[in-house]
Parts: sequence; C-alpha cells; structure tokens
Amino acid sequence: MRLTLPFLALLAATPAHAVQLQFCWTGANGYTMEGVIEFPDAYLDTGIITETDVTKFQIIGFLDGVAVGSWNMRDATSETSWTLRFDTDTLRFPTGGIRSENSYQEWNANGSVNDCGAVGGFGFNGGNYAQDVCIDNVWIEDSSIDPNTPLFAQPMDVELICETVVPTS
Repeated sequence: MRLTLPFLALLAATPAHAVQLQFCWTGANGYTMEGVIEFPDAYLDTGIITETDVTKFQIIGFLDGVAVGSWNMRDATSETSWTLRFDTDTLRFPTGGIRSENSYQEWNANGSVNDCGAVGGFGFNGGNYAQDVCIDNVWIEDSSIDPNTPLFAQPMDVELICETVVPTS
C-alpha cells in the first residue's frame, strides 16, 4: 500500500494515545497538592521519563483544603525551574532529591523553593533536604516533609484522596 500525502497529513494530525494519571502529595501542617501528568502510552513500562517526555502536567496547591496557587507546564519559560522524573514502571515520582539518582523534582520551584511566581505563584520541590512548596516566591518551610516520602500516581478513574498520614513510629 502506498501512503499518499493527504493520508500522511491526516495521520500526523491524529492525536497519539496518551496515559493520563493523577497524583496527590501530602505535606506538613495542612499543605497538600493535587496534579495530573500525561505522556504517550508508548512510554508506559519503559522506566524513567523526564519533563521532555511529558505532554501535560499541572499542579494545584492547597492549605487546609483551600487553593493557594497552581502551575501548568504550558506556562514554563526558559526561566522556569522545571525538572521532572517519573517511573512509568511503578507509576511513581522517584523521591530522595538526588539528581544523579533521578530522584530530584523541581516543578516551578528551584532548590531554594523561592522562584514560583510573585502573584498566584505555586511550585513544588523534591530535593535532598525536603519535599516542600513555594507560594508567591516564598519557601513554605511549614510544608516540608522527609525527602524520601513516596509520591505515587494513579489512574484517573480512582478516587483521589489527599489526607495527612499520621506516622506510626
């Protein structure tokens, strides 16, 4: 079968299948974050993907259930702190904050967690000191939790519950 130019153009315009997942992060002192990540389904079960592989990514932060800011990868500029690692085998964002181990996350918030936007700005940083958020260019130290705290994603049809987990030990 010979492919014609109009057929190839139609094929190029047809959206590729994508995996869309949701996630919820629970920080300290009432801070939480919900988000969505999307990537081509061909990347599922291929290991670690990065921000360059993601087709959609957005986060919204909350304090005691009230929205405090949001960020969308479409808003990224050359100045935006934007590093993402996601394991498509385990559906988890590697944590621990070590770049060489692909466990560092920088979603509109640098290592100082102070560059997320002055008005309505929101970002998340999963560094080696802590996992925490930035609101209006200010590091919210009260949100900080252990850098090794797991962060999983789940299918969109599963109820997303973002609750504070009380440590058992």
